[in-house]
Amino acid sequence: MLLGLIRLLRRIDNRVSRLTDITSPEPFDPVRLKQAETALRNLPAEDEAARQYLAKHIPRLARTLALVPPPADTGRVLELGCYMQITPLLQRICGYREVRGAHYGTPGRVDSKTVHLPDGVFHCEIDHFDAERDRFPYFDAHFDLVIAGEIIEHMTHDPMHLLLESRRVLREGGMLLVTTPNIASLASLSKVLDGKYHPGIFALYKRPGGEPDIGHMREYTAWELDETVKAAGFEILQLFTTRIAEYSEKWPLVNLLEEHGFDTRNRGEQTWCLARKRGSLPIDRFPWFLYSP
Repeated sequence: MLLGLIRLLRRIDNRVSRLTDITSPEPFDPVRLKQAETALRNLPAEDEAARQYLAKHIPRLARTLALVPPPADTGRVLELGCYMQITPLLQRICGYREVRGAHYGTPGRVDSKTVHLPDGVFHCEIDHFDAERDRFPYFDAHFDLVIAGEIIEHMTHDPMHLLLESRRVLREGGMLLVTTPNIASLASLSKVLDGKYHPGIFALYKRPGGEPDIGHMREYTAWELDETVKAAGFEILQLFTTRIAEYSEKWPLVNLLEEHGFDTRNRGEQTWCLARKRGSLPIDRFPWFLYSP
C-alpha cells in the first residue's frame, strides 16, 4: 500500500512538473511590458467597438511592443496590417523617429492618420497595396524594422512574397517581427480530440454584406513559421509560443502529449518570431511544406 502511495505521489509530481513547463515565465521584459500596457490603456479609440477590441487584445499588443528592438541606422519602422493600435507607441515608447503603416488596398492610395495622445499629436501615413502580389512602395534597405503582427495567417496564396519584400526593404541586419496563432497549440489539439470544431484559433468567415475581410486562411505551427522565415533569408533570434488565458483549461493536455512521446515544446496559442536580415543567407522561394510542387 505504501509503495502504491509513493508511486501515486511521483505521478502527481511528474504531472505538476510538466504543467510547470508550459506555465513558465514569459521571455518579455516586465518593465517594458508594464509600460506598454499602461500606454495602450491610455490610447483614444474611434468608437466603442474599437475600444472593446483594444481592451481585449492589450495583452498581445503589449507583448508585441515589449519585443520590439530599439531603432538603429535608419530610425524607421514599417507596420504591415496597420490598424493604429500599437502604431503611435512605436514612436512614443519604442523611439522610432519615422513610423509607416501599410494596409491591404488599391496600390497608390495613401491614408493620413492622426492620433491625439496625452503628450501630443501623432501622425502617420498608411500605404495601400497587396502584400502578396505588389512590390512594397519603399526603397531597398529603408527600414530598421518590419512588423507583421497577426497578418501572415491571412495570406491567401503567397506568404513568401510578403517575407521577401520585407527583407528587401530592411537594411542589412534589420529586424522582422512576426506574430501569429499556433495551429499546434494545446487549444487547437483539444478541438481535434473533441472532433467537433476546426482547430484554428479563428476559423470563421465574415458574414456577407459588410466590408470585405480575409479571415485566417492558414495558421502555422511554430516549426513551420521558423522554417518559413529562415527560407526568406532571415536569421532567427527568438521563436517561442505563449499561452492565452482563456484557453487555460486545455493546458493539462501537455501531460497526454508527453505520456505518448509527442513533443511538448511550443504548445502555446500565440507564436512570436524575431529575426534578422542576413544578405549572405540562401533563399528558398517555395518551401516544400508551404507550396505544392
